[in-house]
Amino acid sequence: MTYVISQPCVDLKDKACVDVCPVDCIYEGPRKMYINPDECVDCGACEPICPVEAIFYEDDLPDEWTGYLSAEREVFVTTGASGGASGAGSMAQDHPIVEGEPVKAG
Repeated sequence: MTYVISQPCVDLKDKACVDVCPVDCIYEGPRKMYINPDECVDCGACEPICPVEAIFYEDDLPDEWTGYLSAEREVFVTTGASGGASGAGSMAQDHPIVEGEPVKAG
């Protein structure tokens, strides 16, 4: 089991979650932050700090955002990012689910 960053994070990327993650498993994409499910230790530190309530425990993810669970897993297969987010830099590409979201005005 793991935590998932869902749709409300798209085009926001507040990054407060990054600051509280004790295992450095939250990576930055062009439009959204991603939790590496292989590195997440399910501590839950990121969930209450998210200002837009975009982070959910896998089993609690709302039905309308279930695609974000597969996006979190698949993005790491295609990018190969692992070993700690702080040394990885920003991902070059978001998952297609994120790319398909309308751009939020900022």
